[in-house]
Amino acid sequence: MKALIASGGRGTRLRPLTHTQNKHLIPIANKPILHYAIEAAVDAGIKEIGIVHNADSEEVPNAIGNGKRWGVKITYIPQKSPAGLAHVVKISEKFIKKDKFVFYLGDNMVVGGIKRFIDEFETSGYNCYLTLAKVKDPERFGVPIIKNGKILKVEEKPLKPKSQFAVAGIYLYDHHIFEAVKKIKPSKRGELEISDAHTYLIEKKYKVGYSEITGWWKDTGKPSDLLEANRLVLDNIEPKTIGYADKSSSVLGKVILDEGSKIINSIIRGPAIIGKNTIIENSYVGPFTSIGNNTYIKNAEVEYSIVLRDCKITNVKIRIEGSILGNDVEIVDAVGKPLVHRFMIGDQSRVEIA
Repeated sequence: MKALIASGGRGTRLRPLTHTQNKHLIPIANKPILHYAIEAAVDAGIKEIGIVHNADSEEVPNAIGNGKRWGVKITYIPQKSPAGLAHVVKISEKFIKKDKFVFYLGDNMVVGGIKRFIDEFETSGYNCYLTLAKVKDPERFGVPIIKNGKILKVEEKPLKPKSQFAVAGIYLYDHHIFEAVKKIKPSKRGELEISDAHTYLIEKKYKVGYSEITGWWKDTGKPSDLLEANRLVLDNIEPKTIGYADKSSSVLGKVILDEGSKIINSIIRGPAIIGKNTIIENSYVGPFTSIGNNTYIKNAEVEYSIVLRDCKITNVKIRIEGSILGNDVEIVDAVGKPLVHRFMIGDQSRVEIA
């Protein structure tokens, strides 16, 4: 069994964060999203992983490396253009060969890992095994049409979904999937849709099974999804104090204080994670907040937010909540006259002012 992980695409729904970094490397609880996919494969006993990445960038290979830190071998497969998930599978045949494999979308997260799905697939005799999850917005996903416990068809991003189920970003295949991805035609948006490949397998009488993800699963394609995934991960952390909190500070609940962090006259209310060499002074950090490395927060309040590395937040009079701050962001009090709001904001940013 091998693993194939998708880490390409342009992450347009996560701009401006993705103007400067691959969406799969955005941290959740101070760890890149892609790490969770790799760890899920490792925990399932997989030793060979293929990662498909944008051919015009070495950002993912440079960030992830050869897999040695996880005890696996990682092979990188460049994709020249984002031509659909079925295209990701198609260009990976040389790596997969005749082996069975799990195809994992690198921006997806699931509690409990993927071993249980692999075990079911290995013993079932299925040619294709899909994971399904109930969602509020199935029109964003591939939606299965199910009758009498069998999938009859999978529709890609239907305007009127026929169920509340979405095909989650964890798929298991044998080699017959390569027949499917070679036979299907591009959709109206010019991509080879993985839903069409699944429908092809069904129509050709290959065995396609499924199971429902009963815990939480997240496709982190939107800012709100990132915040929710961050909340879910933080809710399951084990508290750990390596950093320092002075006697006038309160650190409550499940909190990770990483190496070199300093909490001075502040309240940290978990679950929360504070990165390396970060200083929080005269401030409040509330539940479900991740603060990245080398960040400085003074006279401010932050809650239910993701703050990346090298940020500076000082003398902010209103609590920052439900926010995502990219690397090297500064939110500071104005000085001089006149007293004004002053912004330098990149493309597709959003700012709410009270």
